[in-house]
Amino acid sequence: MNGAFNILNSYRHSGCTLMSVVFLLLIQLWTPMGVVQGQTSIEKMAADGYALRFSDTTASVRIQTEALTLAKTKNSKTDEAICYAYLAMTYRRLLQLKEFTRYADLSYETANQAADNRAVAYSNWAMGLLRSYIDDKASAVDYMLKAYGLFVQLKEYAYCAKIGADVSYLFYPGSEANVTKYADEAFRYAMQSKDPESILHARLAVGSYLLDSAGGGDLEQWQKAVLFFKETIRQAEQVEDAIVSKSNIGIAHINLAVLYMNGPKPIDEKAFLSHLEQATYIGRQYSLRNIYRSSLGLQGQFFMQKGDYRTAENLFKEGIAYQQTLPYKDNDLLATFFGCLKELAAQEKDYAAYHEYDTYFNKYNKLKYDEATQKILQNTDARFESEKKLALIEQLEKENELERKNKFLGYGISAILLIGLVFMYRSYYYRQRYFQNREDILQEQQTNSELKVQLMEKESLEVLAEKLSLERRLLQSQMDPHFIFNLLGNIQSMILQNDRVVAVSYLGKFAKLTRQVLEQSRMDRICIEQEIQTLKNYIELQQLRLNHSFDYEIQVDETVDSTVYIPPLLLQPFVENAIEHGLKPLVDRRRGFLKVAFHLDIDADILECTITDNGIGLGASKSRKIDASHTSLSTRITDERLALLYPNNPSVQLKVTDRNEEEGAGCVVFLSIPLI
Repeated sequence: MNGAFNILNSYRHSGCTLMSVVFLLLIQLWTPMGVVQGQTSIEKMAADGYALRFSDTTASVRIQTEALTLAKTKNSKTDEAICYAYLAMTYRRLLQLKEFTRYADLSYETANQAADNRAVAYSNWAMGLLRSYIDDKASAVDYMLKAYGLFVQLKEYAYCAKIGADVSYLFYPGSEANVTKYADEAFRYAMQSKDPESILHARLAVGSYLLDSAGGGDLEQWQKAVLFFKETIRQAEQVEDAIVSKSNIGIAHINLAVLYMNGPKPIDEKAFLSHLEQATYIGRQYSLRNIYRSSLGLQGQFFMQKGDYRTAENLFKEGIAYQQTLPYKDNDLLATFFGCLKELAAQEKDYAAYHEYDTYFNKYNKLKYDEATQKILQNTDARFESEKKLALIEQLEKENELERKNKFLGYGISAILLIGLVFMYRSYYYRQRYFQNREDILQEQQTNSELKVQLMEKESLEVLAEKLSLERRLLQSQMDPHFIFNLLGNIQSMILQNDRVVAVSYLGKFAKLTRQVLEQSRMDRICIEQEIQTLKNYIELQQLRLNHSFDYEIQVDETVDSTVYIPPLLLQPFVENAIEHGLKPLVDRRRGFLKVAFHLDIDADILECTITDNGIGLGASKSRKIDASHTSLSTRITDERLALLYPNNPSVQLKVTDRNEEEGAGCVVFLSIPLI
């Protein structure tokens, strides 16, 4: 599916499959609720309050708080832990991480005190959702599986269905077998529970892997997935009033619309648009931003592909207008829709409108990136705070265990007193020494644990801050302002000279290069083909900027596999230096030439990269830099990156030297990168 807007791009996950997007929608929007057996009156009161989380959040929190107060009054640790778990999941729905974390931790701590399987199941459920929310997937799976096993023992099949489905999502995409296993188990438990909401949630989990299998072009699989989702929607609409999580109905409509769009051509336009209209209605009625954005965006994308630009434009503008009427501002949604309008303007060659939409796109995209960075920091803080609390809980459990042992030993000492005063004195004396030593050791271990947690927190935050700082400086070093301004000036000159076809081509290359730099700067690794493509775009734009005063060649040995992965944006700064400080000053002396070569040392598993130019050389370049306004930071930034990526690795080398005299003037940059 091509174009500025599609359901994959709406989440900005590069290389994301259709199934992963469906999983993201489900994980973000599903909410656990259902009719269960074995509830106490307090648990039922909390569950009833939780059911109001969509329609009346104020009443929802108030009723759950009253249930918690009643549980404390009755001194019921089990009900207290369950109430804390419901409050945690409610604040998850409200996107309040601090309160979500606090109540999840309280639920877990209280459940351990209660030592009741029902309370432990709820608390592990809440902790699993918290870990998933802060992107700690491994811990989330552990907590959710523990909750899942306990609810299976309790025969609470409605909860088994929901948690089993969520476990299925967490295993994607690492284990296809587990995705299918837990989705199918969730469906069986849902049918046993006869709870409409659990059945819908489980059917969506099964439908998700059917969606993925239908994406391979198999007509039979596609028809199977279509029939499954049609039946899912039919069943959901029959019991719509009993389903609290209306978002799941919207997801079913979107999934079916995506199946039509990616299915056999020509597509069933009437069915496709009908399901998207239903999803749009649900998204607006219940303020479900992801449902609304995906449904409206897919409609716009469809009309763009048909060439009906006015309808597509109206849909995108409708999305923007609706967002601006809300009390909050969704920068991701606004950036997405302005990006769609920008591409639509490019299709119609309306450059004035393109410039206007691009201004808004960049504004909201920056705000979205700032929010994402802030969320990463908040999630990091929440993760460490939660780990510290769990460590303290574990320490308290050890202390309680030691106290219980001391009691039994005290009883033993009392029995020994009956044998004789001498033996009693000796036993008391040596045991007191033993207890004191154990207490000293315990205190020392506790102090060491606290110091270790503090050190881990400090080191992790320092590493994160250093990484963010390096990423910012890396971005700044990739796109030199002189390069951007001169390039745009050349493109403008082409437009004024009516050479618009070439100008649009180079403008497209520039946009693609900018997007590649922004996307790759947040990746840990990219394949060698992506790095070469980025270098080609950059060098060709530099050729335009310098009036094609030099040629270039990129040589890849047959020893280099195209799937070799390296850190992103590692070579571009050195290519920039070669052009800016080596080839550019040549003027009319001779025609410049730049060569980038890749060679793989198979025995050492090291990728060797060589950048050679026939410019003025290091000595002449350094003498010119005295009055130059541009200062290259490539060597220092690359050294810092390599130190972070490959600490104390002797295979990492970075050398910048002049060429041999017999080869002529110029400079050679040699960089070796270990692939292990």
